[in-house]
Amino acid sequence: MVYRALADLVLITHFVFIVFVLAGGFLVLRWRWIAWAHVPAAIWGVTIELAGWICPLTPLENQLRRLGGEVGYTGGFLERYLLPLIYPAGLTREVQLVLGAAVVILNVVAYALVIRRARSVGA
Repeated sequence: MVYRALADLVLITHFVFIVFVLAGGFLVLRWRWIAWAHVPAAIWGVTIELAGWICPLTPLENQLRRLGGEVGYTGGFLERYLLPLIYPAGLTREVQLVLGAAVVILNVVAYALVIRRARSVGA
């Protein structure tokens, strides 16, 4: 039971991290200090997607599920939990590249707004 709860905690952490990578730049509009955590997180998230790697949280979750008597899964977090909602056909390399590019574009927009706001306040 403990391993299953830990696996669920890793799953929730993984999901929150992905949301932070995607939208954390917009939090910087309100709290600039968040950039110190968000920029490295966004770089990591983009690198994972563009390089086609699997985030280390995925094998950790799988191991905890196996220890809890459940069956682990193959592939990555996106394939397992998010892609069935968005892309039922499955994760392809092209989809990974698009997702990585979307993260970059979203964060460029967020940080452009941060810089624009900082310039307007400072002017």
